[in-house]
Amino acid sequence: MVQALSQPLTLPEFLQLPETKPASEYINGKIIQKPMPKGRHSRLQGKFCATINQVAEEAKIAYAFPELRCSFGIRSIVPDVAVFQWERIPFTAEGNVPDNFDLPPDWTIEIISPEQRPNKVLGNILYCLEYGSRLGWFVDPDDLSILCLQPQQPPVLCQGEQALPVLPDLKLTLTVNQVFDWLKMG
Repeated sequence: MVQALSQPLTLPEFLQLPETKPASEYINGKIIQKPMPKGRHSRLQGKFCATINQVAEEAKIAYAFPELRCSFGIRSIVPDVAVFQWERIPFTAEGNVPDNFDLPPDWTIEIISPEQRPNKVLGNILYCLEYGSRLGWFVDPDDLSILCLQPQQPPVLCQGEQALPVLPDLKLTLTVNQVFDWLKMG
């Protein structure tokens, strides 16, 4: 849902608004509410976070956050999964995770839902890459494919047994089939 505004809202003004469920994003001066996640989306999102954090958290390499608001440049977006390298997490002076992340994730993962517009979702991934993200995945459960995007490289459409790129230093090997096998729970 796109909210029509009588006059454009600035990013700081948007960030003062109460959070919505599902989350709203601020893109090109517009407030766009994300669709409510459904079964496949939730399952993949949870498995991505758990799988990445299992190999990255204890070693303090990276951390995968679900639905984390990231505000940078002129946008405030909420990737399905935002992965930050450990040294880029803006911990508080007490060593706690902060509420606000005013920087792009190192790796952004978006899982397309039937109600979403693919170009809007791809636009957020491209925006992250433009602002310093190192990797973006556009996951399509209907097509059983993952479009992988990296700075200064052409996109790669991954399918089947193709190994997926991950952040350097992350000891994780995943194929597209392994990702979509997560949907089988019976």
